[in-house]
Amino acid sequence: MASAIQHSRRRGEGGAPSKPPQRTGGRGGVVRSAALRATARDLPGDPGLEPTPLASPRGPYVGTPPPARAPRRWAEDPALDTLLGELARGFGPQRWWPAATPFEVIAGAILTQNTAWKNVERALANLRAREWVTPARLLSAPEEELRAALVPSGYFNSKARKLRAISEWYLAAGGLAALRERPLAPLRADLLGVWGVGPETADSILCYAAGRRTAVVDAYARRILSRYGLARADAPYEELRAWLQARLARSQWVYEESHALFVRAGYENCKPSPACEGCPATTPEPPPNRERRAARR
Repeated sequence: MASAIQHSRRRGEGGAPSKPPQRTGGRGGVVRSAALRATARDLPGDPGLEPTPLASPRGPYVGTPPPARAPRRWAEDPALDTLLGELARGFGPQRWWPAATPFEVIAGAILTQNTAWKNVERALANLRAREWVTPARLLSAPEEELRAALVPSGYFNSKARKLRAISEWYLAAGGLAALRERPLAPLRADLLGVWGVGPETADSILCYAAGRRTAVVDAYARRILSRYGLARADAPYEELRAWLQARLARSQWVYEESHALFVRAGYENCKPSPACEGCPATTPEPPPNRERRAARR
């Protein structure tokens, strides 16, 4: 069965402000003029533009391939370890992130904000058809044509600006090689300084495109962890991220796969109105629907 990212996925980082600031990142770069953008060049030999050799039944993906054997432990916390192990045995390997190149992961992480993944796929298909899925080509693309290509993803005006901002930052940072090698904490802080990049988007980019061990927290993970009594539903993003990072096994594949499993379970079973039947994980006690009825009384 295709991963839940193929169906519906909404990001919680909100729409863009009416006017973006000029700074694009921690390096102090400014948004270039149209003339300067037109002269942008992709970095020679950038591995971020190389096609991925990995494929699943739904198409190419960027990430860590599944190990030959299941991990002995998913997490130090016994309850989290049990939960992830049950989801993994039931759903099988997710083979994430669906993308043809690491830079396409970055573009997809921007475009998936506040929309369903099927809409992102349509926008990415438009970019691929124009051969614009590189930072330099996004920067040099005609403004109106870029916006038109992004219409399926929604918020196309702000997402065009976000794609340009992340593209300029990516080139200035040194491409994928730099994202893989720079110390994680200052790199993440630098990325969070790019206009339009929030914590979930930054961690998605770092975890999947750059292969860095950083936990991604989304609405699905928040809901599932809360229903299993592992974390508060209203906990701040950084608190939940720190909680996961203190407990997940020190494996890049576990970090990638755990997020993918939360998305799969959250889309198919652990919905706002839960559908526990058919979920491979043991239903929490009391079941989520009982909790809500009790709360209403």
